Parts: sequence; structure tokens; C-alpha cells
Amino acid sequence: MKSDRLNRRAFIGGTSKAALGVAAAPLLYNARLFGGEMANSKLDIACIGLGGQMHSLIKELISFEQNIVAICDLDAHRIAETRKTFDPALAKSKVYKDYRELLEREKSVDAVVIATPDHWHAAISKAAIQAGKHVYCEKPLTHTVAEARQIAAVARQSKVVTQTGNQGSGSSNFRRSMELIQAGVLGSVRAVHIWHPPHGWPNGIDRPAGADPIPDGFDWNNWIGPAPVRPYKQGIYHPGAWRGWYDFGGGSVADFCCHAFSMPVRALELDYPNRIEVSGTALGKDSFPKSCKVHFSFPERGKRGAVTIHFYTGGERECTVVPAEEVTAGMVETFGKLASTGCLVVGDKGELSAGLWNNECFIRMQGEKDFKHESNHDAAKAVPKSMPRAPQDRHMLEWLEACRGQGKTFSPFEIGGHVTEIGAAGLVALRLGRDIEWGGDAMSVKDAPEAAPLIKPQHRGQWGI
Repeated sequence: MKSDRLNRRAFIGGTSKAALGVAAAPLLYNARLFGGEMANSKLDIACIGLGGQMHSLIKELISFEQNIVAICDLDAHRIAETRKTFDPALAKSKVYKDYRELLEREKSVDAVVIATPDHWHAAISKAAIQAGKHVYCEKPLTHTVAEARQIAAVARQSKVVTQTGNQGSGSSNFRRSMELIQAGVLGSVRAVHIWHPPHGWPNGIDRPAGADPIPDGFDWNNWIGPAPVRPYKQGIYHPGAWRGWYDFGGGSVADFCCHAFSMPVRALELDYPNRIEVSGTALGKDSFPKSCKVHFSFPERGKRGAVTIHFYTGGERECTVVPAEEVTAGMVETFGKLASTGCLVVGDKGELSAGLWNNECFIRMQGEKDFKHESNHDAAKAVPKSMPRAPQDRHMLEWLEACRGQGKTFSPFEIGGHVTEIGAAGLVALRLGRDIEWGGDAMSVKDAPEAAPLIKPQHRGQWGI
């Protein structure tokens, strides 16, 4: 992102050149991707980071009959497991441990799919874009605020097609929610409530002492990459548990900001919060809190009043941190109980339940008892459809078709980077363990120089971006 605020066209519809990553100053690119030759052909794709999420993405790529020509991971066990799981589809795929070697050797690759731990997203995305590859990167798009700003800018200056892996953005309900909010169906929106139950990652603790032997076939040094050097500990970071540790992930805020924040941020044209308030259990540790509430306050802008996004997560399973009962009373009345996850947009005329992935669209107007799907609600029927829909409501397919020159992506890195940046700012407050006055344009915390390395950390050696 530029330091100035997002313009309306780039932010709400993905229709401007800046929003689509086709700005006038290109980086290197593969010319084959932008002509008629690609329009009806399969893409040659490389997959980097072979954990469980990538397995889901590979299933999609196979279902859409794409050519997966290379796979890459630092763990030989994961490479073997992935090839076995998807045999024979990956039988001819070349295998790499280092993404840099892959990008150097596989010149014919059209596009790259990235599903590594969060701390690697920025470096690999930047390298792939500069190599002229279309890029699909899992959320959060980056690990830190400064990375998000930089990757959005890199994408804007390129000619490649990008898509952030917040799959709910591909649903028709996501886009319909935006249309209804922007048409004023809910009236003036002042609050968005988002909640998520506790996860099984390490939380509310500091790093353990000591070190364990590094498993054969696992390149721990390269896995750490740009992050601070930590000793290998069996079962503590890899596989999967990395998300709980701030060195490599950002807990529930990082995991779900690009899902649940995306629709309301775009629909309400929210730029940067100016204040972030935090509370919870075990803040300021090396890992994400056991429970927390994070409140992102956005100042009024134009005709829109001030808005606060309230994020709740964690607690014990039997007493998960959620919004106050009076906030969600209508949902309980309609659905019988409060879902374990949710996103509720509250206006002075009505409410919209979007779900944590923003792929639902139920509304309830003032004076009504129950929520109804927008397709069955009179208040929504008068609002015309104004945004393009993803083919088959499939986020990945939308990216693939855009790579072939057919249509455009709805969640390019310019937009995904902005949403990621908001969540990453909340993580700064959680890591400091206190409320902050956030300077979004300058990426700074007022009167808190100790926040600087959290906002823009020094990357290690050769892995900096």
C-alpha cells in the first residue's frame, strides 16, 4: 500500500489498475501469460509449502486440471507424504527444498501457490512476483505490518495476477453483503463483532528452554529463514504449532483477520485504525494469549461515522470469549444457539450475519425477531447486483481464470495486504500488552519506540525482503 489512503475504486470493487496489479511500471514477467496462447491452456504451477492447507489447495488444482510441475518444502517427510497422497498426479512433478532454486530453474512455471508458515509469505511472494509468476498466497498475506505494505506495493507495480487465500471472498454471499451494506440497507454501521473459539496451538506461554535433535531430512535453519534463530524443539513449532508463536505466526488474529475482517473493511471503506485496545489473559508472552479481546477503532471518514471492529477469541472451551449476550440475542433466537464462530455487522437500521469466512449473508432489520437469508428478505430485494461473481463461487478458480486472461481477481495483494496490515497492527498491541494509538500512514505507535521492531523487524541475513 501507498502511505496515503486507499481510493474507493481500488478498495471496494477491485476494478482499478492499482487494485488489479496491472500498473504501468512492470517488474519482470513471463510474456506467455499475457497473450492469447494462455487463454485456453492449462497453467504450469509450482506449490511451495506442503502442509495440510496446501493439500487442500492441490486438491483444487487437480480438480481444475492444472499442471503441478514442481513442489517445494524444507521437510523431506512432507514431500514424500504429499507425493504419496496425490499419486499419480504429482508423479512427474519436480521436487525442490529451496524456493529460490525452484524459481531459478523452472523458468516455464506460470504461477506459484504458497502455503508456508506466515513468516515466509512475504519473501516468497516477492521473489515469485519479481520472477514474473502469478501468485496465490495463503492468508495472512504477510507476517508483519511493514511486509504487508511492501508486498501490496510490489504487486501494484507488477503485471502478474495475485490472489490472497481468503477463500470466503469467492462466495456470492460475501459480495452480496458488500452490496447491501454500501446500499445503506443496514443504515449507519458503527460496530462489527467477530469471534473465534480457542485453538490448540501453544498460547499464553514463553519459549521452552533447551534443544532437541533436528529430524533427518528437515532443514531447520532454512525453515526459520527470516525469523529470529530459535533452537529446534520437538512438537513445539513444526509441524503446525508454529501459528501460536509470534516469531512465526500470530494466533487467531493472524489466522482469521483476512477472512472475517475482509468484507466489513471493504464494504465500509476502512483504512487504518487510529486506536487499538486489548485485554485478555497472558498478553505480552512469546505466544498468542490464552484469551483476548482486540478493539480496532476507525475514525469517521467522509459521510461514514466512526466504526469499531471487536475481535474476541480464546478462553476455555466451555466459556469461550464472545460478544455480550445482548449483541448476539437475535442470532440465538434465530439459530437456537450462538455459533462458535461469527461476524456480525451492526447498523442503526439492521444487522448482517456474515460468518467468520464472510461467506454467509443473513439480515435482520430493527423490530424483526429472526434473521433471514438476504434472498428471502424484502429489504435486500430492491438492491441490484453490482459486483462480479467468482466462477462457480470458487476463489481458486477465479485466480486461475484471471491468470489465463479471463476476468480479474477479487482479493489481489493490494487489498489482501491492507486487510493483513490491520490485523498485524492488532498483534503489535497484543505483543506490547497494552492499548496503543496507531499511526497507520507512518506505521508507528505514538510514544512507543519499542514497537518499531514489531512493526518492521530486522530480517535475518539473506532472507530479508
